[in-house]
Amino acid sequence: MRNAYTFILALILALGLAQPVWSAQAIDGDELLRTIDRNLAPESYESYRKIINIEPDGSKREYTLYTVKKGQDRIASVFLTPTSDKGRATLRLGENMWLHIPNVGKPVRITSLQSVTGGIFNNADIMRLDFHVEYTVQGVEDKGESHLLRLKAKTREVAYDRLEMLVDKQALVPTEIRCLAASGMLIKTLYFKKPTDFGDGFKRPTVIETDSPLHKGYKSVMIFAKVQRRDLPDEVFTLNYLPRVESLRQ
Repeated sequence: MRNAYTFILALILALGLAQPVWSAQAIDGDELLRTIDRNLAPESYESYRKIINIEPDGSKREYTLYTVKKGQDRIASVFLTPTSDKGRATLRLGENMWLHIPNVGKPVRITSLQSVTGGIFNNADIMRLDFHVEYTVQGVEDKGESHLLRLKAKTREVAYDRLEMLVDKQALVPTEIRCLAASGMLIKTLYFKKPTDFGDGFKRPTVIETDSPLHKGYKSVMIFAKVQRRDLPDEVFTLNYLPRVESLRQ
């Protein structure tokens, strides 16, 4: 009887110890990444953002943008301020990006590693697609109150070869993302702060700060003032519509 009791107790303890490991293995990383994407923004939405570039001497340059996005790979923005940049507009269709400048001919092609605002945020950051569109999840690690997702770019055209994304387990939104080159070199770190309720059950960080070991002393901040669901016609995401993006503001 004692041997049977000992066996059963050992079995219960073994199962108890095995449960956390099973739970961690049961996480579908790609499905988790899709959930994170939807927690950061609806699939189709409009938003207002301010981008602030801070120099080592403390001087600042600020930009205000109105942005619309539809589906997984279409996003357009227009500059509202400063006056010198008002009316400039950008369009991203998949990996293709364009910049429209008022009173200049056709929109010009731009790349993901360039920046329409200068500073540390590049065009891939400013015109970001859903993470699951550009990355696959190679691993998920348990970090106590957070998940650590290790992401790998699906193609060479993606701005960062790898991402290390620290995600709050309760809110399922990032708190920090390390952006890495294929060599493993750290390009920049994104810090997600100040979760805010935008209404309709939608809550996300409103501030993204970034710094880079490649640009010591410099800092950039992106602030979301408004994010809300909105259905938009396909026509909005065309080169011909770029000069009229601001007309969508309600």
